[in-house]
Amino acid sequence: MSRRFCIAPGGRLTGTVRVPGDKSISHRSVMLGALADGVTEVTGFLEGADAISTMNVFRALGVRIDGPRAGRVTVHGVGLRGLRGTPQPLDCGNAGTAMRLLMGLLAGQAFESTLVGDESLSKRPMRRVAEPLAQMGARIETRDGCPPVRILPVDTLHGIRYRLPVASAQVKSALLLAGLYARGETTVVEPAPTRDHTERMLGGFGVELERVGAAVSLRGGQTLRATAIDVPADISSAAFFLVGASIAAGSDLLLEHVGMNPTRTGVVEILRLMGADIEVRNERNVGGEPVADMRVRAAALRGVAVPAELVPLAIDEFPALFVAAACARGTTTVTGAAELRVKESDRIAVMADGLRTLGVDATPTSDGMVIEGRGGAPEVFSSGAVEAHGDHRIAMSFAIAGLRAGGEIVVRDTANVATSFPGFGTLAKAAGLSIEERVQA
Repeated sequence: MSRRFCIAPGGRLTGTVRVPGDKSISHRSVMLGALADGVTEVTGFLEGADAISTMNVFRALGVRIDGPRAGRVTVHGVGLRGLRGTPQPLDCGNAGTAMRLLMGLLAGQAFESTLVGDESLSKRPMRRVAEPLAQMGARIETRDGCPPVRILPVDTLHGIRYRLPVASAQVKSALLLAGLYARGETTVVEPAPTRDHTERMLGGFGVELERVGAAVSLRGGQTLRATAIDVPADISSAAFFLVGASIAAGSDLLLEHVGMNPTRTGVVEILRLMGADIEVRNERNVGGEPVADMRVRAAALRGVAVPAELVPLAIDEFPALFVAAACARGTTTVTGAAELRVKESDRIAVMADGLRTLGVDATPTSDGMVIEGRGGAPEVFSSGAVEAHGDHRIAMSFAIAGLRAGGEIVVRDTANVATSFPGFGTLAKAAGLSIEERVQA
């Protein structure tokens, strides 16, 4: 059975919307809660397939987890050394974040583990995590650099100072989690800032970290203490509504309780550079994470050369930003985003193919894209059918494109939207997108 979106042209986004909880924080709340002493209570947990995969892995490792029920999860921590091995493979589903962070977390265990995933995850690169972990003394085997990942037991790990060749929050996080089990100090040096949810949450669990410039360090052997976590709405999920309300005439939308971590707000900064009308309201701090409401209204966007320093801060939101660029006047150029080629799909190639299918001049490059915006036209996108290639963010981005289309857009292979945004179609329809979800044998 295959799933698809069918989007009728036109419409606008209005009202008030709260998108599901942040996927990155949901993953980490289970992981660190499992390693803590005591019981961790989580609210706002993302009940998507990726976060559920993480939960099921820790259940297989002997951790009692209650929920999720209406976004509430209770994790009964087993302590840093309390995980129990299992001979069964640990299935990460489509969750690349889960697999890469688990590689670090499991590297210092006294038991063997094997991490597997679905067809898409089985093609994603893991060597860039395995190689620095090997420098710490880990024994990790992959299949030509991809899953399955076999992690063999070691007596102990040792801390290292590692300079990331490419900005990656997942690699940084894997090394810091391995550092909890290492002798001495583990330091990761970033070439550019990346999301810092792991560092913030480790601090919330009582772990002492030191940040000096681009370097973050922690000492091994520290005890994690259970805490309460309130997961804010995911800014990566909010991005589709930020773009949709910006490109559709007459839109006026309020997004509530959105996570505004400064390592994640690149999408807001880029849209504002393009002329978007985004007002940030009611800023507050919830559980160590900044949160706010955002009002976004339709605006005339303009093409821009995306500043290099903003690229790592918006890496997951570029599929939606490419749609915004198509609706802008002038040329938008993105460089330094090679990371997009190793996501759930090759997001540069897949987005360029889909945009061209819908009549937009989009030229992929090795590390980005050049898009000639059609913002002067009331109907930016022609009707057509595009392939999401099982990539949730591709599927939702092309769904939003229907707001500026001249005819129906069909997006194929959309089942994986549930990994990050269960109920996307229902929420988007309530806000004003003419979307239908169909199943075909």
